[in-house]
Amino acid sequence: MRGKSYVKNAALLTVTGLVLRAAGMMFRVFIAARIGASGMGLYQLIITVYGLFVTFATAGLPAVAARIVSGLAAQGDLGGLRPSARSMMLLASGIGLLGSAALFFGARAAAALVIGDERAALSLRILAPSLPFMAASAVVRGCFLALREVGPNARAQMFEQLLRIGFVALLLTRISPDDTALCCAAVVLGNTVSEAASWVYMFLSWRRRVRCAPPGGRAVPVRGLAKLLGPIAASQYLTSALHTVENVLVPARLASFLTDRDEALAQYGALKGMALPVLFFPFSFLSTLSTLLQPEITRAYLRKDTARLRALTARTLRITLGISVLAGGLFTVYAYEIGRILYRSEEIGFYISVLGPLMPLMYLESMVDGLLKGLDRQIATFRYTVVDSAARIFLIVVLLPLFGMKGFLFVMLVSNLLTSLLNLSALLRVTGVRFRAVSWLGVPALCAVCSTFAVRVAAAPLLAAVPSLFIRTCLGGALFSVVYAVMMAATGGLRFADFRSGTRPAPDEKKDETFFEKSVDNSGFRW
Repeated sequence: MRGKSYVKNAALLTVTGLVLRAAGMMFRVFIAARIGASGMGLYQLIITVYGLFVTFATAGLPAVAARIVSGLAAQGDLGGLRPSARSMMLLASGIGLLGSAALFFGARAAAALVIGDERAALSLRILAPSLPFMAASAVVRGCFLALREVGPNARAQMFEQLLRIGFVALLLTRISPDDTALCCAAVVLGNTVSEAASWVYMFLSWRRRVRCAPPGGRAVPVRGLAKLLGPIAASQYLTSALHTVENVLVPARLASFLTDRDEALAQYGALKGMALPVLFFPFSFLSTLSTLLQPEITRAYLRKDTARLRALTARTLRITLGISVLAGGLFTVYAYEIGRILYRSEEIGFYISVLGPLMPLMYLESMVDGLLKGLDRQIATFRYTVVDSAARIFLIVVLLPLFGMKGFLFVMLVSNLLTSLLNLSALLRVTGVRFRAVSWLGVPALCAVCSTFAVRVAAAPLLAAVPSLFIRTCLGGALFSVVYAVMMAATGGLRFADFRSGTRPAPDEKKDETFFEKSVDNSGFRW
């Protein structure tokens, strides 16, 4: 039953993630077509400042809620679910109201001093009422995840996204595209309305869930909640503030290079608001893996089950690199086609082509960061994030006025390399897993090269005969993926067993070597 539940949850999360990311990406394409790259740049800055207040309102709440509910479930104290969740939601709502008031009354100052554009003030005020709803929803999400129930979260996210898209699309069709401030306000109004509606749905789902819980349970004291929440929230506050400074600096320093703020906003919006969401679209598969395997890895760590911890960690790293190398290869090979299909832009294609090879680092960084937090290594991840943010801010200040967007792309390369290596080394130390460079990285890279040869050389004449760019790109991407999957299966880079129930341990590591690793071992050389 547990295995079936895992498969069901994995399928639900994967489908939900793909649908949400696809809808979100197409939604961004629609917004970009309406407000342009410069409008996307302003919208991205608004979201950057809003994100700082979102962090204040929600930081640590899902993790603390999940930890408390997991503890109650493990002790069999189901009666404590309702009062504990109520205490957490009251605390979360209070924090959210403080953040909401600060954002609403400080909107004009934030727009003028932080963003440098007073047109953002209206949008920030509209976003302020969403914060209490987001904070309370974060608690309920954590509770459901701790109970291994992903259905309510998935349905709430689908409902929220559909409502946001429909609401914003209706408003934007009635607003002049030339009024950038009003267009941005319409987009963020959809965010506030959908967050409120999503909270109502989550609250009703939770009430149904705890209706059958036995009465008489005791709530976790607020002081205990604050003690758990404090360290996690404090680190997230600082890192969010550093990220906000960094994101605000980028268009400002670009303007120094271009001597044109509107053009700087356009380039910033094209990269952050248009290219990067496309690059993270395939991460839906890995976010499912993280959501389902991270609690299992945490349980193995708390129970001191070293063999299981190593097996699950190794499986996570192998799948992460296998999928991310496939995604990176696809986006690198078809970068300009993707830019033309989605945005009719060679500039977006250029950004995707440059960042495509970095996708394994981006995905690995995100996955390993989540695993380290699940292994109670928040201090380490916080320290690495601060070092990375400080380095990025310094490089942005120095390089962007000299090299413009090329300098920022270099900053992203250095940052992703630094943080992924720091986080990975920490994870390997904690778990005792040995990084298998040949089978986890070398084999996928070789398969990606062979897949590239298949679509760009062997099948190029046949694909060139297809007149439609969209169909030609889809056929080439499908061929690339099939060749990659077949080669990975043949070489042992990924196997079907890797995707089985996360509650089962993976095979023994020594039995898990690929043909290539055995050959390397026999030659006495180790990557």
